[in-house]
Amino acid sequence: MKNFYIHSMGCKSNQFEGSIIRENLIDNGFIEVSEIEKADIYILNSCSVTHKSDNEALYLLRNAKHKNPNIKNIITGCVAQIEKEKLLEYDFVDMVIGNDEKLNIYELLQHSCHSERSEESQNRFSQSVIYVSDIMKRNVFTNAILESTTKTRASLKIQDGCDNRCSYCIIPFARGKSRSASSDFVVEQINKFSNQGFKEVVLTGIHIGQWGKDIGKNFIDLIKEIEKTNIKRYRLGSLNPLEINDDLLDLLSKSEKFCPHFHLSLQSACDKTLKSMNRFYKVEDYLKQIEQINNLFDLPFLGSDIITGFAGETDEDFETTVNNLRRSGLSQIHTFPYSQREGTIGANMENQLPESIRQQRAEIVKEISAEKLNLFINKNIGLEQEVLIEKKSDKKTGLLKGITRNYLTVILNTKDDNLKNSLKKAKITEYKNGIIYGKLI
Repeated sequence: MKNFYIHSMGCKSNQFEGSIIRENLIDNGFIEVSEIEKADIYILNSCSVTHKSDNEALYLLRNAKHKNPNIKNIITGCVAQIEKEKLLEYDFVDMVIGNDEKLNIYELLQHSCHSERSEESQNRFSQSVIYVSDIMKRNVFTNAILESTTKTRASLKIQDGCDNRCSYCIIPFARGKSRSASSDFVVEQINKFSNQGFKEVVLTGIHIGQWGKDIGKNFIDLIKEIEKTNIKRYRLGSLNPLEINDDLLDLLSKSEKFCPHFHLSLQSACDKTLKSMNRFYKVEDYLKQIEQINNLFDLPFLGSDIITGFAGETDEDFETTVNNLRRSGLSQIHTFPYSQREGTIGANMENQLPESIRQQRAEIVKEISAEKLNLFINKNIGLEQEVLIEKKSDKKTGLLKGITRNYLTVILNTKDDNLKNSLKKAKITEYKNGIIYGKLI
């Protein structure tokens, strides 16, 4: 069985790990195919952040078996880690691999093939088809290196797991305790990426602000080391407001490498709801922090996460969130309705709201987000921005597109492929039909 099809759901860490799985299999002689019908193996690197993502994972596996009855379905990622052997009750699941095991998927496939040939194997697989250890006992970060990528921006996973116990979140039970890559590993990999020609690296993890907690360091220590590397630009993943202090902002504001792009894990803009969520900060504090960031940096992009319809969120609570979001200096808001997850505190709380109300509230926040993004983009019109040119925007026009330091995707007035993976100055000229246009200077 050599042909494989892989799909990764969810967060940037999952996407990164999926790329490593792909690279590992190809290096060992497997062939990636673009159609499930042509695959011997289907690998689903799943996400379990909501019930919807759980259901989507099962649908994708069932659909793969329907399209190709002979395919071997493998589920890994967070759904596999949480559900474990329960998944083998489905006749369309052939192998379950946990988060701590998935980067060794080639070796596990080899072991499984050997087991299938043994006399003990029947039509269904033996217990050897489940490889899920107790991830809460994992204390050491697994260095994960993506050697090759077709992308212009390199991703580097610097941390895994989470020590928080937010009442709505199942992810700590799927990812385990916070574990940090060593600063030496991070610096070595960033310099390696730079030597390979990458201009930007994106730091990913489950909770990157907790980097260093387990090895006697803190996040700012790592940033100081990254500043010494050869990379031209670096970008950060999501941060908890409590992990952003004056010293960090001072360092980043003076950096020539840092891309002024923040993603704040806010979750609510109502103090009462935040307390119910086990989020230990106040709305006024992070609103002042957002104002501080906007003052320190030149048009920084400020994204955020907001959950709507958490247990006990009244109409008044939600109205408070809406009012605070409107007056905030955010650039964009990623929102989704609350999803009850078995095993979390929130799932057993009283006053659970109907799904329809959760969704209605999410739509209201999406409208606020659209207004804020439109305002932010228009502030950039007429300004010069450094753009990392990545690829063609589409086959029809052949125009190249790139990303600014402050996270705007811009269609440029050039078709010159020689400019790919280069940093160029461009003037933002127009925002039309949801597309930002720029002119090279």
